[in-house]
Amino acid sequence: MLNLRRLDLNLLVTLDVLLDERSVTRAARRLNYSQPSVSVHLAKLRDIFGDPLLLPGPHGMQPTARAEELMQPLRQALESLDMAVTPARRFDPAQSDRTWRVAASDSSASTILVPAMPTIRAAAPATRLAVLDMVPSLLARQAEQGEVDLAFHTGEGSHPGLRRRTLFAERYVLAGRVGHPHLHPQLSLEQFCELEHVMVSPDRGGFHGVTDDALAKVGLRRKVALSVPHFLLMMTVLARTDLVAMVPSRLIQDTQTLQIIEPPVELPGYDMLMLWHERSHRDPAHQWLRETIAASV
Repeated sequence: MLNLRRLDLNLLVTLDVLLDERSVTRAARRLNYSQPSVSVHLAKLRDIFGDPLLLPGPHGMQPTARAEELMQPLRQALESLDMAVTPARRFDPAQSDRTWRVAASDSSASTILVPAMPTIRAAAPATRLAVLDMVPSLLARQAEQGEVDLAFHTGEGSHPGLRRRTLFAERYVLAGRVGHPHLHPQLSLEQFCELEHVMVSPDRGGFHGVTDDALAKVGLRRKVALSVPHFLLMMTVLARTDLVAMVPSRLIQDTQTLQIIEPPVELPGYDMLMLWHERSHRDPAHQWLRETIAASV
C-alpha cells in the first residue's frame, strides 16, 4: 500500500509503454510526451520499485528480471482498469473492421466456423478472421495475452481457467468410401478389426487412440495402416482407398463421397466447447461473435 500511495496512473502507463517499446524516445512519441518527461517518469519508477527496470543494451533497453515479472500483471491491471472506466459501447458489426483470431483444429474449424461464416460475412463484411492451429498446451497463455480471442476444444482437454460454452455433443461413426466392399451395417467386431484403418493422431504420428483403448478392453486390436495429422487429409484418403476410419459425425454428415455406419465398438463421445478468456467476456464485439457462432452450429 505504501508503494501504491507513491504511484499515479501516469507512471504505470509510462512503464507499460516503456516495457513494450524498450526505448525512451519511442515511448515518448507513443505517449505524446517529451523525452525528458519520460526520463523523469522512469527515474521515479526506479525509485519506487527499487530496481533499474530497464538497462542499456546493444539493441535498445533491456528489462531487468523485476521488470519482466511486472510486464504481464501490469498489462492486465491497466486493461482491467480501462474496461472499468470506459462506458460500454454498443457493437455495430456492419461498421466494424475488427480482426478476430480463433484457435481451432481442422475438424472444429470445418464444423463450427464454416457454418458461421455466411452470417459473419453478411453482418460484418469489413471484419477479418484468422484461424490459428490449436495447440492445447499454449492456449491458456495465448488467451491471457490476447493472442487468441476464441478457441474450440473438447471438454476433456480444456483449460479450467477459461470461460466456456458447450456448442454440441459429438459422437464417432465408422466411415469409408461409397461402394466399399466390406463396409455394411451388420459389420461384426472381428470384421471391424480386420479392416485397414486410418486415424488422426493426437500425438502426431502415433498409431493408438480411443478406439484402440476400447478394443483393448475386450482383448482385440485393429489394423491401423496410416496415421495423419489432419482430418482433411484423412477424408481424402478415405474417398480414394479402401481404408476406413472412426470419424466425428458432424464432420462427415454432408460428405457425398463417403458412407457411414454405426461402429460395432462403443466409444465415449465428447462435448465441443467454445473457450475464451475473462478479459474478453464483457466485450460487446466478442459477445456478438460468440452468439453468432453458437447460433450457427
